[in-house]
Amino acid sequence: MASSRARTHRSINVWPGYVDALATLLLSVVFLLTIFVVGQFFLSQELTGRDEVLNRLNRQIADLTDLLALERSNRRSQEDSAASLKSSLERAESDRDRLKALADAAQAEKGQSGEVDKQLEAERAATSRAQNQIDVLNEQIRAMRRQLAALEDALSASEKRDKESQARIADLGSRLNVALAQRVQELARYRSDFFGRLRQIIGSRSDIRIVGDRFVLQSEVLFPAGSASLKPEAGPEIDRIASAILDISKEIPADIPWVLRVDGHTDSRPIQSAQFPSNWSLSAARAIAVVQYLRGKGIPPQRLLAGAFGEFQPLDTGSSEDAYAKNRRIEMKLTER
Repeated sequence: MASSRARTHRSINVWPGYVDALATLLLSVVFLLTIFVVGQFFLSQELTGRDEVLNRLNRQIADLTDLLALERSNRRSQEDSAASLKSSLERAESDRDRLKALADAAQAEKGQSGEVDKQLEAERAATSRAQNQIDVLNEQIRAMRRQLAALEDALSASEKRDKESQARIADLGSRLNVALAQRVQELARYRSDFFGRLRQIIGSRSDIRIVGDRFVLQSEVLFPAGSASLKPEAGPEIDRIASAILDISKEIPADIPWVLRVDGHTDSRPIQSAQFPSNWSLSAARAIAVVQYLRGKGIPPQRLLAGAFGEFQPLDTGSSEDAYAKNRRIEMKLTER
């Protein structure tokens, strides 16, 4: 029986127990390594995201600096730039707060895991560098705030100057209107004297008349039919007009920009010839002929203006010979340049 118990004792197998112990130890090591790898992965992701945010913030700050330099050109663009800078500043502060929160969270995780904290000692230096970058960013944000304050002061000064300029412009405009009104009144007085003298000259002639502020001569008095050459007998009529203009021009102050406007008109019947392809051409040629004659009588050329209306400004819209004769005319008007 003793030999039977010895054989039984020797047949007991202890190998499974060693295998279980080794498996338990291996699982523990794998678990610790998994914790280490996962922790390092998340910390790497956080640090990478933080660097990207810092780079983006640096780019945004560079863009804002460029915008501030460009927006000094005018007040409206400065206001737009100020609004953009304020918005970017708020985003930068939000990102800064988020980075601080991430850094605090990373430090808290390091404090909670003593074993992982030993393995991530190198990461603490990176976190310190990130904190330094945050401090630099804070300083840049403060500099931007000072720039914004200076920009707002510049905008206020610009608005004040604009208001002062508008007030001066309004004052100058009122003075100019008063001066123009005085000049118009003076020219109206001389125009009245001019037409008064012309009334004395023409007397009661029906082919030469004064209509409103215009002196009207029928074309038959000055020109042959279909021609722009003055009749010989038209000279004395125009000479009297030129004499009246010269007398009045001596009384008009030199700073009043007056001109004698000579307008040519025809009737509605078309004219088509080699010399005058249209009624417009005929009316222009007749007005120019009168202007050249007046210049020859001593009226300064800078005081003469020739205009042509053709058949487009009729006095009588009828189709009778009297209506046609009334519309064929030369009008003279003393007016401003």
